[in-house]
Amino acid sequence: MIITYHGGQFIKIAQGDTVIAANPFGKQSRMKPIRFAARIGLVSMNHPELNGVENLSHGDKVPFVVSGPGEYEIGGVAVSGFLSPKSVGEAGLLNTIYTVELEGIRICILGALAGTELSPETIEGIGEVDILVVPISGGDVLTPSDAGKIAVMLDAKLIIPVDFEDKNDKQLKAFLKEAGAEDVVQIEKLILKKKDLEGKEGDVIVLEPLLHA
Repeated sequence: MIITYHGGQFIKIAQGDTVIAANPFGKQSRMKPIRFAARIGLVSMNHPELNGVENLSHGDKVPFVVSGPGEYEIGGVAVSGFLSPKSVGEAGLLNTIYTVELEGIRICILGALAGTELSPETIEGIGEVDILVVPISGGDVLTPSDAGKIAVMLDAKLIIPVDFEDKNDKQLKAFLKEAGAEDVVQIEKLILKKKDLEGKEGDVIVLEPLLHA
């Protein structure tokens, strides 16, 4: 499995011919749209920074789009969506948390989560988390401190922070300090197999934003 980060909350997960894009930039995004073919597109919130599924098609290849709560099975990939308990921003937008299970690895993508309170039912539904993708920018979504609390709550083996500009971003530095991971070196992509998760307990992975990939 290969995971890359493309800025904002845009994550790409690739396993063989299966490509999953979570929260790609839309047409009205402040970020430059990135185009590539994806088998599955996940949209946590109907916002220009997260809903650009039109950029995930190539030729006759059109992604299966998941944009809300529910249980989905797409080509051997299990996807579950859970509605966040708190709306986001002044517009009161709704956010969906996703879990993706692929090749025995369970990834939880929190999307634009606005608070640390999750119901027991949601926590149970999310289940055991191998890789947690968590926003850290503050404002309408989790602060670095809250992101750390969620990571502990969900007991993730690996934690990937998103929603930061670059390695010098103040929020990223605050999150790394919170997580006791200030010496973590930024990498371009995460390559791993299920066996690589053995012995991991809250390890932080910082991916370099590939803004023009």
